[in-house]
Amino acid sequence: MQGAPSRRQAPRGLPQSRRSPPQPTMTGPRLALAAALLCSCTSPVADASSWWSLAMNPIQRPEMYIIGAQPVCSQLPGLSPGQRKLCQLYQEHMVFIGEGARSAIKECQYQFRQRRWNCSTVDNTSVFGRVMKIGSRETAFTYAVSAAGVVNAISRACREGELSSCGCSRTARPKDLPRDWLWGGCGDNVEYGYRFAKEFVDAKEREKNYVRGSEEQARMLMNLQNNEAGRRAVYKLADVACKCHGVSGSCSLKTCWLQLADFRKVGDLLKEKYDSAAAMRISRKGKLELVNNRFNMPTQEDLVYVDPSPDYCLRNETTGSLGTQGRLCNKTSEGMDGCELMCCGRGYDQFKSVQVERCHCKFHWCCYVKCKKCTEIVDQYVCK
Repeated sequence: MQGAPSRRQAPRGLPQSRRSPPQPTMTGPRLALAAALLCSCTSPVADASSWWSLAMNPIQRPEMYIIGAQPVCSQLPGLSPGQRKLCQLYQEHMVFIGEGARSAIKECQYQFRQRRWNCSTVDNTSVFGRVMKIGSRETAFTYAVSAAGVVNAISRACREGELSSCGCSRTARPKDLPRDWLWGGCGDNVEYGYRFAKEFVDAKEREKNYVRGSEEQARMLMNLQNNEAGRRAVYKLADVACKCHGVSGSCSLKTCWLQLADFRKVGDLLKEKYDSAAAMRISRKGKLELVNNRFNMPTQEDLVYVDPSPDYCLRNETTGSLGTQGRLCNKTSEGMDGCELMCCGRGYDQFKSVQVERCHCKFHWCCYVKCKKCTEIVDQYVCK
């Protein structure tokens, strides 16, 4: 009789080979060719659109393509030349890159739901609008969680057999796993997910050729740092999961594998990194350095930013700020979701709304729950 999977039945320790992410160069002739193609692209690319737009436009699976139809890669908006060439090599991956981008946007909106900037999307090409042109903390988080979303989606797709170029994780057995526990369940292939995400997501930055020490180079290095931090967050949180086997739930045998953490945990970790992000500037040598030398240099797991955040209180077409007018606020909270801070001192309006909820639920044998619907009039508040 089999029990339910458990993520805490095995030691947290990962094998030595997994404590740092794999080298970025992906194995196999096709990935070597992809890397060579990326290196050949050196012309600057406009930032008006982004691969994030894959989240806004449904992508057909490869088996649905019609013979003789225009190749899907030429139709996808937001891809840089290097990303488009990777798309041509790995068309079946694009569906999952889009899924990763969608999960990243959803997580971003959850993490910032009570902030003045709430990760709003504005259109199908730039996705987040002009606000991403500013190298702020918010931009840093967005790049990190987006890269993390791709690692997450590709890793799971490998495990589920959706991609021909990868399969279950080949991570070595952890040294501290008990001898009588079996290692070999089909785990999430986070190694492949990490490497592919690095090639694809970083492509747009690496094909640019900016003047050393310029603001443009600073932004490029910032993006690369935050992309890496996002990927490492997924890698770091991956853990050992096990399932019991045995008669009548005796759990006499366990099978274990590598499993990704819930993406909410990744978002929580990156939100902590956002709160402690390091302010950086570009040096004459073309490297990022701390604005304040009293702080420690950020590691590859930390977020960095090069510009102060814009004023998110008022709508501003230049910065891309949507403002907080019309946003719901919490009258009794003293936090960022409170009306005083959310509304930036402009005040707020009160209105009544009708909420319908399930109530008076009863369990009926066997086996369902029946509830009534109750209506309640509640006070709500919106920023002026």
